[in-house]
Amino acid sequence: MSPSQPPSGSSFEAEVEAGQRFRFGRNWKRFLKNVNEERIEEARLRLAQFLGGDLNGRDFLDIGSGSGLHSLAARQMGARVTSFDFDPDSVAATSFTKAHFAPADTEWAIGGGSVLDNGYLSQLGQYDIVYSWGVLHHTGAMWEALENTKPLLKPDGLLYIAIYNDRGETSQMWLKRKQRYCSLPKILKPFYFLSIYGPHEIKKMFKSIKKGKSSEYFASWTTYKRERGMTRVYDMVDWLGGLPYEFASVAALTDFYEKDGFKLEKLIENSNTGCHELLFRRNA
Repeated sequence: MSPSQPPSGSSFEAEVEAGQRFRFGRNWKRFLKNVNEERIEEARLRLAQFLGGDLNGRDFLDIGSGSGLHSLAARQMGARVTSFDFDPDSVAATSFTKAHFAPADTEWAIGGGSVLDNGYLSQLGQYDIVYSWGVLHHTGAMWEALENTKPLLKPDGLLYIAIYNDRGETSQMWLKRKQRYCSLPKILKPFYFLSIYGPHEIKKMFKSIKKGKSSEYFASWTTYKRERGMTRVYDMVDWLGGLPYEFASVAALTDFYEKDGFKLEKLIENSNTGCHELLFRRNA
């Protein structure tokens, strides 16, 4: 079905103004300048790693679609796709991707809405695959968001999520840094950014020079955009400004789903502050 649009983006804008939310969608718009067939193929391979290469005839829900790249990949793999995002810029980015790569496609619906809005979710129905990569920990109510994914799956459906690892004090430290950054006036944010990343990068640079590998260090900056789609600085800002920010261990996530009849089928565990990737099957 075609998801309906929310009344307005006022809630999103209010959270941004209060320093409680980061504008991820603006970076996704920048990322789209570098989307090409190679990047689309990478997205297809990523989905295939967890879901298999053929999604023909399956209903696919992309929660927090961002750039729309993985929605596009799922559509090209044969799925009927519904995408939605809370960030108006992300909705625009996904719509741009569809308009550019699949302009006449009638089996890809895009909308704006929140995974915390049960009224909105009730319109969507159920899906063979629910996909939400690196999104639910940015809602401000992660466990509620995780709970709300459950009824969206058909029996025997697959849930593919990615959630930040809980590293205890390290994760708490980054939460405080993110809160500090987002609460600062715009003019002061670059100075705080430099205070966080500058010492680390200077140390890393001199260490590489001492080892005679300065070219490798500078290449890590010059090749980054080609490999990732956004400059390294944009990705660093994304990480530092990324509020809301929550995290969980694999054990906590597994227990949360298995108690309601889900079975963990695939896992890529992250030992750092990055994302665990988990694939659950709904058995009940």
